[in-house]
Amino acid sequence: MLVNPASSRLHASTIQIKDPGKLRKFLSPNGMYFGRGQNCFVTNGEITRIETDSMQEAEDWWNTLRDKIENETEMPGAFGIGPLAIGSFVFDPAATKQKSVLIVPETIVGHRDGIFWLTKIGFDRVTPTLPPVQDPPEPAKNLRFEQGPLSDYQWMMEVKLARAFIRSGDAQKIVLARKTYAHSDEPFDPRWALLKLAGNYASCWNYMVDGLVGATPEMLVMRSNGLTISRILAGTIPALEDISDENQAARLISSSKDLHEHELAVESVVRQLKPYFQGMHVPSAPYVLRLPNVLHLASDIGGVTYPEYNVLSLARAAHPTAAVCGTPTDVAREYIATNERMDRGRYAGPVGWIDTQGDGEWALALRCGQVDDEDPTKMHLYAGGGIMADSRPHSELVETESKLNPIKSALRENI
Repeated sequence: MLVNPASSRLHASTIQIKDPGKLRKFLSPNGMYFGRGQNCFVTNGEITRIETDSMQEAEDWWNTLRDKIENETEMPGAFGIGPLAIGSFVFDPAATKQKSVLIVPETIVGHRDGIFWLTKIGFDRVTPTLPPVQDPPEPAKNLRFEQGPLSDYQWMMEVKLARAFIRSGDAQKIVLARKTYAHSDEPFDPRWALLKLAGNYASCWNYMVDGLVGATPEMLVMRSNGLTISRILAGTIPALEDISDENQAARLISSSKDLHEHELAVESVVRQLKPYFQGMHVPSAPYVLRLPNVLHLASDIGGVTYPEYNVLSLARAAHPTAAVCGTPTDVAREYIATNERMDRGRYAGPVGWIDTQGDGEWALALRCGQVDDEDPTKMHLYAGGGIMADSRPHSELVETESKLNPIKSALRENI
């Protein structure tokens, strides 16, 4: 479904600006945010959007729309500078009531590598002006958490069933997610959680798109001038107060279960993306990525992609990876739809942006919460774990609790 379709040619104007201070001051409750560390942008207003079940439809829509944009700029066509479409896609369109969304904002204020810019988009000729400074977000009122569709015990039983399914030879890996709920006496302002996450997880890609807010360490695909990078995470161990990160990292890198899980994730991305690459570099071994709450096995795949494939084409080809679905993909996706007993919605789906050059960033929506479409005083919080033949249910539960902690802590008034 297309909302407010562009019936005439669009005009975009981009200018370089002086440092305006913290960009977050321009972010409204209905605005959008995407970034990592100091390289980020905020948006205000909305020109048009598409709500769809198909990434292909969204890509075609943007390709058509971008050709209608008269792009006036005093800056070179650098990565992500200028008119953008920002979006969030569901994990499995066949297993959710939610829609994917791709949005063209009215105003973008951004920063990348010391350069600040301002983009204005409209149906008539536009002049870039900074958006108004917004009132700061308020924390949730009387925040409380509620157990999700499954109790801890029930979820561990589902892990046992998935493990039995894997041991029977029908799959090698199944990713099972959990959901819990957050409640407030007043509607959630997702900016509160975003700003806490951006402060505590600056090495992650932080995002706020259409009520979805989170901080993900996993980049599905990032394309810039033909060079494409994918960061794959699979294999996780909690960070513990009484055990050093060095000792936990040593345990993780020597775990045959986690190494095999990571290997499956890398193989799935390589298999799905290789036809789109002219040349691809795949590291021979993973490294350990340290975050405040967990440690991950990580691999960065890179290479040059064929010019006819934009970043949405690549994201569509790569999703879903074994890191968020399982192996084989079709078997794992069907198992999740039948047995997970919850609606993932946009959790574990691609979230990010695309520019008029076809470059952009699409991360996986992890460590996140989604404001309920019908009840804005309710938020759905998600986390998942990769189930293997030798997985232990309680260890998987502990892992998901560690992954829920970032969004739970971010919703609290004091961290």
